[in-house]
Amino acid sequence: MDRGLLVDVNSAKYKCGRKKIELNVSTLKDVALSSRTTIADVATHFGVSKSKVQSMKKEGAIKRVSNTIKPFLMEKNKNDRLKWCLSMLDPLSLSHDPQFKGLFDHVTIDEKWWFITRKTLRYYTAPGEVEPTRTIKNKNYIPKIQILTAVGRPRFDSEGHCIFDGKIGCWAFVKYEPAKRSSVNRSAGTIEMKPIESITKDVMQSFLIEKVLPAIRAKWPREDVGKPIYIQQDNAKPHVPPNDRLFSEAAKQDGFDIRIICQPANSPDLNILDLGFFNSLQSIQHKRSTKTTEELVAIVEKAFADYSVCQLNRIFLTLHGCMKEVMRIGGGNGYDIPHI
Repeated sequence: MDRGLLVDVNSAKYKCGRKKIELNVSTLKDVALSSRTTIADVATHFGVSKSKVQSMKKEGAIKRVSNTIKPFLMEKNKNDRLKWCLSMLDPLSLSHDPQFKGLFDHVTIDEKWWFITRKTLRYYTAPGEVEPTRTIKNKNYIPKIQILTAVGRPRFDSEGHCIFDGKIGCWAFVKYEPAKRSSVNRSAGTIEMKPIESITKDVMQSFLIEKVLPAIRAKWPREDVGKPIYIQQDNAKPHVPPNDRLFSEAAKQDGFDIRIICQPANSPDLNILDLGFFNSLQSIQHKRSTKTTEELVAIVEKAFADYSVCQLNRIFLTLHGCMKEVMRIGGGNGYDIPHI
């Protein structure tokens, strides 16, 4: 009794609380893609709660991806894409460490439709806030404007200061006409902005000669005047061919040497604007509400002017990564945009 007795105080229950559920995440591969588009679908497959799936998502056990349809490529398309990427290699670097050209002599142009609003908007509301009612005569005919955009690669000095922002310009395909009759919004004779319904080759030619070329001549770094400048475009039918006589004559003015080159067919991933610039600019435009096409054009132009030069330069770096992936898979487009 003086020394006492040895007593084992350890509990036979070595664990308390809810038992951890072990899931075989690899079984998700056997489920059709159309049957795992929501968290509820995944929770039903594993037999767990939606909060459990959310936790798995945060832990990285599963991830949510967006899958976009890509253009179908023929063998000729793949060969052309491969040749294009090879032509973008710097000849001086081929003997030791192959690298892509800086593309400082390229100007990429393309046109895009910009809509006043989207069919569906998602936003957060405060308790008791009344949801606004948005109306339009026909949801399939939302007012829109097509805008031509031209950008080059920004340049920086040795201290990192921007000496050329690369933003050549953006121009809406519109015309200005006087109103034929009075209405509650304006009187007869008021100058109105109206979209050009049909973008033809003549329209593109006039915009190139009267707007794009003067903008390049006004903004291009003076030290590179006389060196070749390549305007890269896709293969849309309204685009001006490289051997167009009127364009060639206008492109030689003031000592400039400006040429048109066409990127491979079905290759939006080899175009700076389609690769990331348009999406980035559109995300800014969607945060501003517009009611008229005039307001829409003004907002797009302001978003273009305010766009970060560093972000624009990063898209060029992403393009280099995409061209590397294109070469790696033999000219195809079945790759993920590389993270840089």
